[in-house]
Amino acid sequence: MSGERNGLEEREEQLRTGGDVRLVVPAAPEYLRLVRLTAAGLASRLGFTFDEVEDLRIAVDELCFHLLGDADDRAAVAEDRTMDLVYSAGSDSITITGRTGLSGAIPEPSELSEQILDALVDEHEVMGDDGMITFRLKKQRES
Repeated sequence: MSGERNGLEEREEQLRTGGDVRLVVPAAPEYLRLVRLTAAGLASRLGFTFDEVEDLRIAVDELCFHLLGDADDRAAVAEDRTMDLVYSAGSDSITITGRTGLSGAIPEPSELSEQILDALVDEHEVMGDDGMITFRLKKQRES
């Protein structure tokens, strides 16, 4: 029994701090709920407070919506386009990276989006090249 208990404790630690979660969804606003839910579930598992979980949910939603581009871009490539997200758990932080294909120029985030992200997460960035747009955000656990 003692060895079994140590194995369970080790597994719990791995679930709290290790490994990545990968989510691939169609690049459409109706799938952002899954993106937010995955972020919230992982943050809760890592012991983030309710407010920190909500901050992360809002931030990942803001950045993913930015990745989707405007409605004309979505309509043109909606059938084949996906968003690929990787949620990386650290001992006291979560890093989320996302990417999707893009035709045309990389959309600039609005000033309001930048202010929201600055207030909610510790690090964030959006980059793009060769028909691909990516983002990265990091949220530290305060408690």
